[in-house]
Amino acid sequence: MTTSLKAVSFDLWDTLIDDESDEPKRLAQGLRPKPAERRHLLWEALSRHQPLSLEEVSRAYDSADAAFSKVWSENAVTWPVAERLRVTLDSLGRSLPEDELEDLAESMGRMEVDIPPDLVPGIGGVLEELSRRYKLSVISDAIVTPGTRLRELLEGHGLMKYFSTFAFSDEVGRSKPHPSMFETAARGLGVELAEMVHVGDRDANDVKGAQALGMKAVLFTAARDADKAATSADTLCENTADLPAIIDRLAK
Repeated sequence: MTTSLKAVSFDLWDTLIDDESDEPKRLAQGLRPKPAERRHLLWEALSRHQPLSLEEVSRAYDSADAAFSKVWSENAVTWPVAERLRVTLDSLGRSLPEDELEDLAESMGRMEVDIPPDLVPGIGGVLEELSRRYKLSVISDAIVTPGTRLRELLEGHGLMKYFSTFAFSDEVGRSKPHPSMFETAARGLGVELAEMVHVGDRDANDVKGAQALGMKAVLFTAARDADKAATSADTLCENTADLPAIIDRLAK
């Protein structure tokens, strides 16, 4: 088959992995939801040095989360967990020894590896089929879980073997839709941006970020369809099993 497309890049959350599908597992084990557990871990660490209330920690953490979201959406940067913790500590007027801070960040960054969320149903077979015809890459923002742990998560699900390269925002230094995320993947794959199609669930980050660089883009709505009503995507994928045929049609 003659094709102008040589590679397919994938968003991770709600495209390969069902975001938040780990929360029922945590509940079944009697564990706190991840947001509550992160705040509790920080509170415990600080309380070992000087008492303070969990409510104080939660308010400061919420403020740091809001600042993170603003920087993420406006500047295409995802602060590493340690940086978000430093912002929280500054808000509290507190500090932690650097080794304790790093251990805390490591614990938070491992949560989705220790109790992994599920794959989007059917995505494994789709990747196996596509990998026979195209080079594959992951392009993903690292919101809490860093790229090193996201690789572990993919390995645990048996998906690492399908991908030639990865662009994670904590390693690239910028996040989608910044061009450097897509350019990093293209360099790793050894293809031109115009020879790639990107698959993801967010119109602003995945679709428009890719299209601005001359890539084709598929809005994947099988797991999350919040952006379905208004998108500039070249096409939609509503059923995971349809994705290989959709990619092949775009390639002709």
